[in-house]
Formats: sequence, structure tokens, C-alpha cells
Amino acid sequence: MSKLVISENLKEDLIQFLKKNKKADLVTAYLYFIERKYQVSPILFAKEKTIYQSQDNLIQHLEKQGKLWRETEIKIQVGQPSVNEQTKKIYICPYTGKVFGDNTHPNPQDAIYDWVSKCPENKERVGGLPVKRFYVSEDPAVIKNYIGKRKEAISKIVFSSMVTGKLFNSRNAVIEDFIKNHLKPVSFIEVPNQNRFQIEEDFLKFIQTHLEEGKIASFVEALSKDESFSSYLDGWLEEEKDESVQSS
Repeated sequence: MSKLVISENLKEDLIQFLKKNKKADLVTAYLYFIERKYQVSPILFAKEKTIYQSQDNLIQHLEKQGKLWRETEIKIQVGQPSVNEQTKKIYICPYTGKVFGDNTHPNPQDAIYDWVSKCPENKERVGGLPVKRFYVSEDPAVIKNYIGKRKEAISKIVFSSMVTGKLFNSRNAVIEDFIKNHLKPVSFIEVPNQNRFQIEEDFLKFIQTHLEEGKIASFVEALSKDESFSSYLDGWLEEEKDESVQSS
């Protein structure tokens, strides 16, 4: 096995961490080192209760499986606009493009339910009854489509979030909303010992690979060559002796 080499920048980073976390044990220090060396930035996807190695890993995973967004066609009616510049949320009939805004109708959600249940163009049925399916959007770029007066009805391709079902004007807008409202950063140090959430398979393999006893020993050996870490190494050695005595 090749010897572990720790850069001077990483050593300084680790020293600062140990100064701020005086009770950090060997494994905690090692995990911090791995986090910094490999630029690990764990992220929790709360809906799946799963921790991924990074935000990019998660987004690529969801896009590959078609679980982040999908293209959706909306209709935009002719005539006077049903929303205005102050509208923040709209409810859209997928069959006609009829829209109810949060500031232009007293009960927009009730109104859209009533509309689609009676809409003559709604041919979808479940148990013989019209399906009460509709779109929701809070994206200003989508809402803007419905503000101007139109002479003819048009159709437009937008993007539906697979997480919330809401409509966005672009894929990037779906991703931005997903990052802002559905992800939570997690410290790598906390990941191996927590049991509240699952760890994504590839990330789990990464953790298991680096938590091998031999690799931790190589980490200790590399630090032992720098006097700056002598007091920490002595403390960790004492902890191991105390644990051995208690377990015997």
C-alpha cells in the first residue's frame, strides 16, 4: 500500500479544526481530513430520507432516472388576462388554459377544482367521474405568459417538477427550486454514525472504503512525522488504552 501524503495546506486546515474541536477523536479527525481531501459535500434529500455525496451527485442521479423534471405542455387562452403583475401563484386548467390567480380570485384552488370537474374538454375519467387534474405554478416566468392579452390561443412547453408537481419555465428553474427547498447540507463527520437516514449506495461504498483500519493507520503514520500533531496523537493513544482497559 502506498504511503499517505498530506499536503501542507491540508495539515494546516486539520490543525485549525483540532484547535476548534479539542475533544475530537481520531476517527473524527480522519473523517474531517477525508472530507477536505476529496471535497466531499454531503447533502440530504429529505423526501427520500437519503444522504448523497454531493448536490451534483444527487441531481445527476435524479435526472438520469427521470425523477427531477419532465416536459409539460400548457395552453394559454385568448382574451383578457386572468392574472396581473402582482399575481404570485396560479392554477391552470390543462385542457383549456383557464387560469385562476391567487390575487384575482377569492378562492382560486376551489375554483380550479370546480372548473376542471365541469370542463367539457376534460375527457379523463376515473370511476366515471371527471379527473380533477390541474397545474400549479409560482414561477414568475410562467405566470408572465398569462398576463398579456392574446388574439389566439397558444401552447407552450414548460417543465414540471417531479418532486412537487409545480410548473417552471425552464429546467434550470426546476433545479434551483429543488436545491433551495428540498436539500439540506450535512457534515461528512456526522454521516457514518447517524441512523436516521439512508446513505446512497455509491456514497456508502466511498465511506466504507476510506474507513478501513489500514487507511486510518496510514493517516496516523503521516501525522506522526509532523511534531505539530504529537500532542493530538498522544491523546488519541491514551483514549485507545482507556477503551482497551474498560473492555477487558
